[in-house]
Amino acid sequence: MLYLQGPQMLQMLEKSLRKCLPESLKVYGTVFHMNQGNPFKLKALVDKWPDFNTVVVRPQEQEMTDDLDHYTNTYQIYSKEPKNCQEFLGSPEVINWKQHLQIQSSQSNLDEVIENLVAVKLGQVKRTQCLLYMIFQTAKKLVPSLLDAEKLSPSRGTHSSTNQEMFKLSSLDVTHAALVNKFWHFGGNERSQRFIERCIQTFPTFCLLGPEGTPVSWTLMDQTGELRMAGTVPEYRRRNLIFHVIYAQIQALEELGFPMYSHVDRANHTMQRLAVKIQNVRLPGAWNQWQYVPLRTQDSVGGSQLRAQKDRGNVFSVSYKAVNHCRFFICVSA
Repeated sequence: MLYLQGPQMLQMLEKSLRKCLPESLKVYGTVFHMNQGNPFKLKALVDKWPDFNTVVVRPQEQEMTDDLDHYTNTYQIYSKEPKNCQEFLGSPEVINWKQHLQIQSSQSNLDEVIENLVAVKLGQVKRTQCLLYMIFQTAKKLVPSLLDAEKLSPSRGTHSSTNQEMFKLSSLDVTHAALVNKFWHFGGNERSQRFIERCIQTFPTFCLLGPEGTPVSWTLMDQTGELRMAGTVPEYRRRNLIFHVIYAQIQALEELGFPMYSHVDRANHTMQRLAVKIQNVRLPGAWNQWQYVPLRTQDSVGGSQLRAQKDRGNVFSVSYKAVNHCRFFICVSA
């Protein structure tokens, strides 16, 4: 195992991951922002260098002080040879399997390895798998071959105006975290709200303020560069507001040169139509998240505390092959 330190090594890693797109997308987006100041204080581990097989991006140990906080205890993984990465991922120096944690990856073929490790570590896991999209501008810059496959034109879809007297484009502040947390499918608890607060304080956010001067539709991004956690309050849905917010987000982040991508639930046909309208490029792989709970922690914290850690009532399946689908990075009807 090697801990990559210094800008030169991280920039080399970013260039290597770019050559592996779109399979490396989740890790590439994370490393990109590590090279933009590393605001989440993450670190990158590889099995060897420079010809690495597997890379894991994770928080620093001093950031992972809460064993029950899987929002902080998050690992992004990319492997050129998934079948040969189990020993590396099983090392306690790479992944702390004694904690509640989540693993994110653009590679569905990591599932078998993760299932094997969960069985060895005596834990339970819930897998979430969604459609994965790359924003048109990002695909055009980083993986132009995807545009040829999708036969997309350089146009950016139709953008209709919204009522500027009623709705004002703005940004979120930390006091809005509770509102975002309330409607985020993966949120609804104190730890998720702290994570949202950190994202709001760290990365650009976008929202529409309603007549009352409070956010009625919004979108954020996380430490991996993914556009997510967006939503619309129920009384303002079906007005196409989320389209305007996301459109503004894409234009602004494009100017900053950020790679952009998102995920969509397979059953959320409304947001899939929006993705088509914005001309997002659907990737051949999938968005994957594995949420892991060590059984020893489960037994020690007790039933009531364990329930508080679950994502808004989602129950962990004892079966390692159980797949539970998420809603979309928007996670609500818009």
